[in-house]
Amino acid sequence: MKNTNVSFKNNELIPILNEHFKGKLNFARVQFIAMFISSLCKVQTVTFSKIANAFDSTAKADSSLRRIQRFIADFSLNSNLVAKLIFSLLPKQDNLILSIDRTNWMFGQSNINIFMLGVVYKGVAFPLMFKILDKRGNSNVDERIALVNRFTSLFGKQCIKSLVADREFVGEKWIEFLNEEQIKYHIRIRNNFKVYIPSKSKELKAFWLFNNLKIGQYKVYHKIVKVNNQDCYISGCRLKGGEFLIVISYNKPEQAKEDYKQRWQIEMCFKAMKSSGFDIEKTHLTKLDRIEKLVLLIMIAFVWCYKVGIHLHQLNPIKIKKHGRKAITIFKYGLNYIANCLLNTLNQNNINIFKFLSCT
Repeated sequence: MKNTNVSFKNNELIPILNEHFKGKLNFARVQFIAMFISSLCKVQTVTFSKIANAFDSTAKADSSLRRIQRFIADFSLNSNLVAKLIFSLLPKQDNLILSIDRTNWMFGQSNINIFMLGVVYKGVAFPLMFKILDKRGNSNVDERIALVNRFTSLFGKQCIKSLVADREFVGEKWIEFLNEEQIKYHIRIRNNFKVYIPSKSKELKAFWLFNNLKIGQYKVYHKIVKVNNQDCYISGCRLKGGEFLIVISYNKPEQAKEDYKQRWQIEMCFKAMKSSGFDIEKTHLTKLDRIEKLVLLIMIAFVWCYKVGIHLHQLNPIKIKKHGRKAITIFKYGLNYIANCLLNTLNQNNINIFKFLSCT
């Protein structure tokens, strides 16, 4: 007979995480992470008191709360361990499109600003690594280079199909770095960016190259141009309302539109971590190292939910509403299913939800 005891179910997560961490964390830490992730999926909020109430433990909720607070305050969780865990769980590990973007919010007078790199896949980005910025506003070139270098040092450049980013992520030194490292990219630029055309010895605003396009038309300018003094290719299309989508590329500009349009998937990841998933904006944490640990735990829970959602969508596809969008996101599909399995002691679902965090 199948054991439907909730704590029995949660205990199945511990050896799976232990295998990922390969002895780098002691058993008590792995056990805590398993309980935290399970509880987070149940209560769907980062409020520590609610997570503590959902811990499957003989300890009182106050003791569980203190345990959470001690972990977040004192324990050093290696972010590369989490990145490697998530990378091992990707549905594919080559020909990857990387998307970079920021999300930020205010708590009191504190500005929380997260710069993240994710791997796009079927409507969302798997969050892989990030940096908490100790400032408001954009990342700088050194922060961008450091994040990409961290990825390539762990996983290599050969697995990258392209890196996609919005208009915030431009600049001479940044494009120079990508060119020199031969990292393929498709990055949107502003319509009025100055573009130098070497073949014509002429500089003009980017949109003039595409000014003759009709709405929806796409054009690749096949000669190399210079943007911010760096060689690149450029392509563009005219959007509704007369605005342009103009993208610079390392090479293969004919792929720019198709790859770039997947950039938004990292925004869906942010949405899942925030209002439509784990409500990270409700955290009262303001110290950067503590926020980092919380985000790392959320990332593991996110990947678990999304992988379960992918499987469920293959078995029983999500309904498409009249407006053409899914009735529920794949992430939320998985999150609701996991929560039901963990909360319902009589649950008779036959899917082993824990196997989706296993790399075997």
